[in-house]
Amino acid sequence: MSPMRLTRSFRSFLLLLASCLLLTACASAPAKVRYSPGSMAARIEEIALRNNQSAVAVVYQHLGTGATFAREETAYFHAASTMKIPVMMALFAAVENGSMRLDQQIPVRNEFQSIVDGSTFKLEAKDDGDPELYKAVGGTRTLEELIRRMITRSSNLATNLLVEKIGASNVTDLMRRLGALDIHVLRGVEDDVAFRAGLNNRVTAKDLAIALRALLPGAPEPAFSAASRAKMIEILKAQELNEKIPAGLPKGTPVAHKTGDITGIHHDAAIVFPPGKEPYILVVLTAGFADEKAANRIIAEISQVVWDSREREGRPPAKKPEPRERDGN
Repeated sequence: MSPMRLTRSFRSFLLLLASCLLLTACASAPAKVRYSPGSMAARIEEIALRNNQSAVAVVYQHLGTGATFAREETAYFHAASTMKIPVMMALFAAVENGSMRLDQQIPVRNEFQSIVDGSTFKLEAKDDGDPELYKAVGGTRTLEELIRRMITRSSNLATNLLVEKIGASNVTDLMRRLGALDIHVLRGVEDDVAFRAGLNNRVTAKDLAIALRALLPGAPEPAFSAASRAKMIEILKAQELNEKIPAGLPKGTPVAHKTGDITGIHHDAAIVFPPGKEPYILVVLTAGFADEKAANRIIAEISQVVWDSREREGRPPAKKPEPRERDGN
C-alpha cells in the first residue's frame, strides 16, 4: 500500500472514530421531551432515534407561521462542506464593502499551507467533487465562478482558494456579528496536519439556521443588500447534490441548500420555498453513519415529515365558539 493511500485510510479511520465518540455521548442521553403522538416533533424524534449509534441534530423554522422545532441544536459537529455557506457570505460581505469584486480574476493554483506549521499540501482532483477546476491551475477564474463551484459542486480547490482570499478569521467574525456564536471556521479543507491536531471547522444546527436566515428578507440583523441576498440564494438553489433534504420534497420544489459529507459525517442546510407559500429553514446534521446512503435516507425522511406537517403544525388551534345568550323564538 502506498504512503498516500495509508494516510488517507488512517484519516478516514480517525474521522469515523471521532464521529462515533460524539454519537455515543449523544445517543446515550435520555430523551428529555415527550411529544404528542403523530406530531411532527414525535415523528422526527422517532426517525432520529432509529439508529442509536448515530447523532442527529435538527432545526426547523417556518418563516410564515412562526412554527419551530429544535433537536440537539447546540451540539457541535464537524462542519464538513457546510462551512462553505459562511465562506460565501463573507465573500459577499467583502464585495459589498468594496474590497472585492465578483468579476475580479483569482489565480488558480494547487498548493496551500497548513495552519499548524506552514507545511505545504496539495489537493487531488480524484477526491474533489469538481475535478474540472484543476484544469485551470496556472490560469485565473472570477471570484463569482469560484463561489459557484464551491457551492454547487462543493469544489474543494475553489474553497481553499477562497478561504485564503477572504481569511478564515473574517468568516468567523461575520458569523459572530450575525449572532452565530458557535460556527468556527479555522481553515480550508484537506489540511491533514490541522486535522490530526484537532483543528477543525465546527458548526451547530442552530447557527447554520441563523446564517441562512440572514439571506432572507426581514433578517433580525440585516447584513446584505437585497441584490446580494438574491444572488446567494440563486447560487444555493443551483446546488447539484440533491440526495438529502430535496429528496424528501415534491419534485421540482425550489431549495437553496448546501450539503456536507466526510467519513461518518453527513449534513444538509436548506431554505425550502414551497410554491405560493412562505419559505422555511431546515438544517439536519448527522454523525456516526458508516453508510452515506443511510444518512441520506434519514435526512430525506425528516425533510418529508416537515413538508407534510408544516402547515398543520404552524396553525394555532381552532377557537371554540364563545357561548352566548340565544333568543328562545
